[in-house]
Parts: sequence; structure tokens; C-alpha cells
Amino acid sequence: MQSLDNKNHSSVSEFILLGFSSESQVRMALFTFFLLLYLITLLGNGLIITLIYLDSHLHTPMYFFLSILSVVDMSYVTTTVPQMLVNMVCPRRTISWGACVAQMFIFLVLGIAECVLYAIMAYDRYVAICFPLHYTLLMSRPICIKMVTVCWSISIAGALIYTVFTMRLPYCGPHKINHFFCEVPAVLKLTCADTSLNDQLNFILGFILLLVPLSLILASYVRIFASILRIRSFQGRLKSFSTCASHVTVVTMFYGPAMVMYMRPSSWYDPERDKKLALFYNVVSAFFNPIIYSLRNKDVKGAFLKVFGGRGTAK
Repeated sequence: MQSLDNKNHSSVSEFILLGFSSESQVRMALFTFFLLLYLITLLGNGLIITLIYLDSHLHTPMYFFLSILSVVDMSYVTTTVPQMLVNMVCPRRTISWGACVAQMFIFLVLGIAECVLYAIMAYDRYVAICFPLHYTLLMSRPICIKMVTVCWSISIAGALIYTVFTMRLPYCGPHKINHFFCEVPAVLKLTCADTSLNDQLNFILGFILLLVPLSLILASYVRIFASILRIRSFQGRLKSFSTCASHVTVVTMFYGPAMVMYMRPSSWYDPERDKKLALFYNVVSAFFNPIIYSLRNKDVKGAFLKVFGGRGTAK
């Protein structure tokens, strides 16, 4: 029996990504929409990275983390969207075994990195608002670099565990993934082995990599909101609340769907719903991050005018 499983496993050379609708008109409409969304996402995040690099006033811990987030977001959408666009216009919607493994691993590395980065950025804002006199000491450049190094270490380790425990299973066919990329829950539905261990592992990893960072983010923003309430100026409180609320909205939009996807039992699997959830934490969040975190920011607007308009800082 073991030899048969190994034979079935080794015989899998490629998967078929079913993606979205099979109707040609719907596919072309989706192709146009996602292509524009992808290009705008690259442009927005690329602009943020350029401004932070060129303007010395943005060489602070907050914008250092924002530049890392923009790099992650550009890479994150590039891992999935180009493949999805190709499959929308090509009748042969296949992906090789090796490419599927690589896509899964890279997607997980970037996704976990984004989870941890959100927590680091929330901590950065917490220190800046609650301990302004100690900010330069607590968020020095060496400490920031160590934080990012730990972030990538956690991401690679988590992604490796997810990928190894998913792709070691025997896949007996049919090799049709009802998704637009090789994501763990969708791939696991194709295995002909018991996945109870994977379900338990996914929940444990989801708790560590999703729930723990989210708890740290919420704790940071509770302290931040408490500090904002002590601001005497109504306009100052309103501006701070608006900024923090927009940040919490983006975080919720990322963490909510990701937790549903990776912490629920396999019996709750719904391919159509899962594709929509994946769009939220993969494509939509990467699209909104430059708008919410940077383009609404006065410092970034000033840097844009200085670099591209030569008119000084924003009024």
C-alpha cells in the first residue's frame, strides 16, 4: 500500500488551476479588472518605496517598516496575480508540481511576513505615541533591523513547515485545484490521505502566526486610543482617531479572512468562498496599504511634491 501511495505521489507532475468563471466574457472582464488592480498596486507601492528612499525626512523607523511592507506587498501579489491572469486567457491552466510548491512556499513566506510586520508597525506607533521621549532609544536602527530579521526568520520557518507537511502527502487525482493559485487548504482537498494532522497543525500555526500578532496589534492600539483620549485638542483627537481607525481597518481586512482560511476545520471548506477570502488578504489589502498607510500621510505628500513637483512640503 505504501509503495502504491509513493507511486501515486511521484506520478503527479502538474496541477490544473480552475480559477474563476469558465465563461469567456466573464474571464475577460475579470482579466481587465485584476490587471488594472495589479498595476495600480505595483505603482502605489513602488511610489512609496521611491519616496522613502529619496527623501531623507522619511528615513525614520515608521517609514522603514512601511518600505518593507511595500516590498512585501509587491512581491505578494506578484506571486499569485500574474499566474491568475495567464490562466484567464490561456485554455491550458496548468502549473507544474515544482512551480506549485515554490508558489505555495513564497506566498506563505510573504503572507506570514506581512502578519508580523503589522504587529511591528503597531508596536512602533505605540512607542511613538505612549513613550515619545524614549522613541529614538527603543526604536534605534539596529533594533529595527533585528525586528525585520526576526520577522523574516519566523516567516521562512512557518512557511517551510506548512509547505513540507502539505506537499509530503500522496495526491491521487484528479489534480484539479479549485483556486487561482496553490494555497494550502485548496491543495489539501486533493490528497487521498488523512489530513487530521494537517488540520491540527494549521490551527496551531494559525494561532501562533495570526492570533498572537493580532492580539499584540489590538493591545497596542488600545493603549494608543487611551493616549489619544488624553489629547486636549478635539481636532488632534479626531485626526489621531481617523489615522488609527484606518490602520485597524486594513489589519482587520487582512487578518479576518486569513484566520477563517487557516484556522477553520477542513469540513468547512468552500472553494468559492475561499477564493474571495484569498483575494482580500492577498490582492485587496496590498492595493489599499499604500493609500491607508502612506498616501493619506502629510509627510508622504510633502515628499511627493519635493521629489516630483519641486514645490516643497505639503501645506
